[in-house]
Amino acid sequence: MALDLDTLLTKAFRLGASDIHLRIKLPPVFRINGKLVRTELPELTANDINSFVKKIVPVDRLKDLPYMKNIDLAYSIPGVCRFRVNIFKQRGTFAIVMRTIPAKIPDIEELNLPAVIKEIALYPRGLVLVTGATGSGKSTTLAAMLNELNNKDSRVIVTIEDPIEYLHRDKKCIFYQREIGDDADDFFTALKAALREDPDVILVGEMRDPETVRTALDAAETGHMVFSTLHTLDAKETINRIISFFPPYHQQAIRFQLASVLKATISQRLLPRADGKGRVPAVEIMIVTEAIRERIMNPELTEEIPEFIEKGKEVYGSQTFDQSLYNLWKRGLITKEDAIKYATKPDDLKLKMEGIFSSGLEI
Repeated sequence: MALDLDTLLTKAFRLGASDIHLRIKLPPVFRINGKLVRTELPELTANDINSFVKKIVPVDRLKDLPYMKNIDLAYSIPGVCRFRVNIFKQRGTFAIVMRTIPAKIPDIEELNLPAVIKEIALYPRGLVLVTGATGSGKSTTLAAMLNELNNKDSRVIVTIEDPIEYLHRDKKCIFYQREIGDDADDFFTALKAALREDPDVILVGEMRDPETVRTALDAAETGHMVFSTLHTLDAKETINRIISFFPPYHQQAIRFQLASVLKATISQRLLPRADGKGRVPAVEIMIVTEAIRERIMNPELTEEIPEFIEKGKEVYGSQTFDQSLYNLWKRGLITKEDAIKYATKPDDLKLKMEGIFSSGLEI
């Protein structure tokens, strides 16, 4: 009997899987709490995969299947869950990877994110970047921030996503959600068009090229609130990545523009919970102060950014990864071993945990 896709995905969702891997000669594999779990179902055949692909891909695009090598899209099971889908060719056959997107948008508290993120979500203008590796929860954090804004203020929000992940309902805000492929050709042209759609807030799913980065900076400079993501590990790397999009003769001008519009960066890593029930984010938060702004503008001082993030914890709510790890450990959410394993300065963090204060780690 052929395996039913919706039944399989419903099972994955109820087991708490974050990702589903579907490939021929392999049973369905779920990622649960960061670990791969092979199901006891039969190995998938080419017929299974092809039937899944035909169910996921919109009817008007099925004619392109013989030429399709990679496609991003969304798939929904009403009342259960949405999925972000990537279908791609490997060794001449299709494979499918699906990321679960719960129907309910989680609150900032539910995600164990620092309270200052509620304040960042309500900023009136500027640029805020949420960064981290693939699968670190960037999209979920942004969705929670927009949900906070939707509950607290009245603004027009335009999102540009590939594909649309969380579906936002109008509360105090008005949402326009545009999907690359169906509603727009690419991030750059959609972002340019968004500036003529009376937005107060623009979410750009990812900054992938210099044109999109430049337009996002310009939008923030002209009074819009712009949220976006980058695949960078921390604030310092985020600054350097944005600058590196541009040729050397433009980089100093971009530094000045970035320093003037950037309001905060939120960088995440997911760690296993101490009780084994899921994962919890360790979060670096950089609030852009005058001291940080100076270090963005001056490439010789950029290396000092982590030091000033650390110093700004009490006054501004900023924090380094190691400060976040220490706090999570103190609350019993992660183990000491995992805290040290993921630390930027493991020796300093270990001393702090053992009650020996280090001048290099202000917590």
